[in-house]
Amino acid sequence: WEPLYSRVTEEAVIIGMIADEQHCNSRGCVHGGLISAVADNAMGLSCAQRHDDVAGLLTISLHVDFASAARKGQWLEFVTTAIKTGKSIDMAQGQVFADGQPCAMVGATFNVLWK
Repeated sequence: WEPLYSRVTEEAVIIGMIADEQHCNSRGCVHGGLISAVADNAMGLSCAQRHDDVAGLLTISLHVDFASAARKGQWLEFVTTAIKTGKSIDMAQGQVFADGQPCAMVGATFNVLWK
C-alpha cells in the first residue's frame, strides 16, 4: 500500500496514494480488494477520531459500489466521514476518487472497542 498520504480535518480522514503496478490486477486496473481495504481503514480512522478513549474499531459490515476503474499512475483519494458515532456502533461513508473522478462509493459499520 505504501506510500500512503493522509490529511485529517475536523470532519474526515482523507487517505491518498498513487496507484502503481503492484496495486493493479492483470487488466491494469487497481484491484478492488485494495480499494476496499484502504477505504475500510479510512472510514475507521474517521470514526475513531471522534472518540476520546477508543481502543479500536472492528468492521461489522463494509460495502463498496464501484463506478469506474482506477488505473496505474492515477492519484487515488479516499474521502470518508463518520456519519454516526456511539458507545457501541459507528457508521461511516465516503467516496474514492481516481484523478478527481469518482470511482467508488463506500460505507461501513463498526463495533467500538473501549480501553
